[in-house]
Amino acid sequence: MIITIANQKGGVGKTTTAINLAAALAHKGVSTLLIDLDPQSNATLSFADPHTIERSMFDVMVGTGTSLGEVIRPTHLPTLRLAPARISLAKVESSLVGELDAHFRLKDRLGEEVERYEYVIIDTPPTLGLLTVNALVAASHLLIPIQASYFALEGTDDLLETVDKIKTRPNPDLQILGVLVTLLDRRTLIARDSVQEIIKVFGDKVFRTHITRSVRLEESPAYRTSIFEHAPDSSGAAEYYALCEEVMARV
Repeated sequence: MIITIANQKGGVGKTTTAINLAAALAHKGVSTLLIDLDPQSNATLSFADPHTIERSMFDVMVGTGTSLGEVIRPTHLPTLRLAPARISLAKVESSLVGELDAHFRLKDRLGEEVERYEYVIIDTPPTLGLLTVNALVAASHLLIPIQASYFALEGTDDLLETVDKIKTRPNPDLQILGVLVTLLDRRTLIARDSVQEIIKVFGDKVFRTHITRSVRLEESPAYRTSIFEHAPDSSGAAEYYALCEEVMARV
């Protein structure tokens, strides 16, 4: 099961979702691999000291002879492994220009290594560039985080159009696992209206679990950990655990 988390709109809680969904699966004892494909490498920073990273997903992607297994590293959770990112990932697009297999590079590099894991979670940058396309081509499922705000659905048409194109040829088996409402402020009318609009567009694809705005969730990356270690009794921890159970039920 390979789940790509994508939305080209920034600030929607995409990386937060990747980190905490992966951690929730690991806490349930499920073998999980978190692949960081975002050059900002925030998912990596939550589980690893950047100064100790010598090789990253850039080395896997650009064909330097580095295998995925060589960059995967353990985390503080026994059942969670990390394939880290560095800022060098920003050079992938220019490095693969003109390569015939550019869109299939990640899928080809995953190989048998991912069969060791029940779940693979891929975090992507907030663009529809080559890295995100690679993640969609390699995935079995797509999870779309959407912020509960006035501009909630802005850009989703482009994402869905890209998904349709990928399903047409490179990855016909790609499925939308679900749409996750994030950064929800239940006190505001606009947030409640936004949720209804998202449900109107995506129907039963919208997860029952919604992720509310939380100071604890915003703090946890600064402590280089998931919400389950930083604030296990918080609403954010309860919500991401509930999301994890929904994800497992859907697949």
